[in-house]
Amino acid sequence: MITSTATSQNRVLPAPIADGGLPVNRALAERRSTREYNPERTLDMQTVSNLLWACCGINRPDDAHRTNPTAMNRQEIDAYYFDSTGVYLYDFAGNSLTQVAAGDRRALLAGSGEFVQDFVLTAPSAVLLVADSSKLPASDRAMSMAACDAGIASENINLFCAGNGLVTVTRATMDVDGLREALSLPDTAIPLLNNPVGYPVQ
Repeated sequence: MITSTATSQNRVLPAPIADGGLPVNRALAERRSTREYNPERTLDMQTVSNLLWACCGINRPDDAHRTNPTAMNRQEIDAYYFDSTGVYLYDFAGNSLTQVAAGDRRALLAGSGEFVQDFVLTAPSAVLLVADSSKLPASDRAMSMAACDAGIASENINLFCAGNGLVTVTRATMDVDGLREALSLPDTAIPLLNNPVGYPVQ
């Protein structure tokens, strides 16, 4: 797991709830990319815990295997949770959040330069998926697998949202340089995908 020295504020999450939601086939039928969110409704901590567990949490505690398969079980994908208060690194082993940046940084996920997707700012939360390349062999093939692994974690988010009354969209647009600076990411950390998450507009 990538570590950061930016801040040390933690949030202990409630234990994730592994049942409930729609059956998986129904969630597949409901899955769609949504770019409109209810800005008045935020995610409570139980929902955040369930969301991050679905993304890349531990589902087999005896050997610390996770919900998201990775090539050779390298477990190189880290999840950063964004909301209006800051950015938090998900500690999948401790089921907690460690703050790595204070303040609302969702604009860094919206884009940079002339290409910015402002709809991201209406989602109350977002998850950024970052590959820790230090856990991988130094090869183009390994980095291709990291991109695949990030896609798997993102699809976990998509299916969780579809099955639990939330909406999201998988995105590759973001201000990578701004994220590296704001989150104090090392050179080995590669931001790959992000999912804004919220409730649908009624």
